[in-house]
Amino acid sequence: QVQLVESGGGSVQAGGSLRLSCAASGYTSSGYYMGWFRQAPGKEREGVAGIYDGGGRTLYADSVKGRFTISTDTAENMTYLQMNSLKPEDTAMYYCAATHWTGYVSLDPRLFGYWGQGTQVTVHS
Repeated sequence: QVQLVESGGGSVQAGGSLRLSCAASGYTSSGYYMGWFRQAPGKEREGVAGIYDGGGRTLYADSVKGRFTISTDTAENMTYLQMNSLKPEDTAMYYCAATHWTGYVSLDPRLFGYWGQGTQVTVHS
């Protein structure tokens, strides 16, 4: 049974930082493509960042490039999202997701079969 559990969300002032964590169990994250997504009220879920640690490949949404960094610790089955220079528009529920690696990096949520329950990030102006 694959399980993903996010943590690290919270409330910060604009310009601040947060580090989200995703703990995976039921499989080893090596060989999987991991992603972070977010969904604000009334909006569609959007991809934020993805990583395939086996090949050192990452992908970021344009809106977070240069501010967010995705990383993994395959030995601990953990995936992280370091978020710096946070903006009010980053406010959303953030989800960790996983899918089997197929050789393509993508932030299309339809390609991910495993999801966590989410952690809320609120950025105050």
